[in-house]
Amino acid sequence: MAIRNTDQWVDSLRPRVAAVTPQELSDRLKRGDKITVIDLRELQERIDSGTIPGSHHVPRGMLEFWADPASVYHRTYFTEDAEYVVFCAAGQRSVLAAVTLMEMGFPKVSHLEGGFGAWKKEGLPIEDAAATSRWQRKTPRDVQVG
Repeated sequence: MAIRNTDQWVDSLRPRVAAVTPQELSDRLKRGDKITVIDLRELQERIDSGTIPGSHHVPRGMLEFWADPASVYHRTYFTEDAEYVVFCAAGQRSVLAAVTLMEMGFPKVSHLEGGFGAWKKEGLPIEDAAATSRWQRKTPRDVQVG
């Protein structure tokens, strides 16, 4: 059996997932629409690049566990009636995550078209995640060898 090509797989799933542009999401957040924004990127990506203001960090590998109300890892911002916009760096992990959430029973899920890279390219607001995180990237001079 051949290994599935990830780009092709994600592209085959895209029609199942609603997409919002960075400007659409920004406008909706400015209006005060009740949207839960989920940052799926790894912690270090969030610290290094910043994030969409007010987003929740949910590493892709923990999504199902944090979203499941029966899980010991459940996060209370995952509720049946909430609307979710998930994002990653470029819009691939977010397609997979959106499909997963929909298959879990969450009815209002979309993904950010182009991911955080597109958000940043549009010049939209970025929250400095490093300023509030207890985890930081160490510079070479901070690393002790030996």
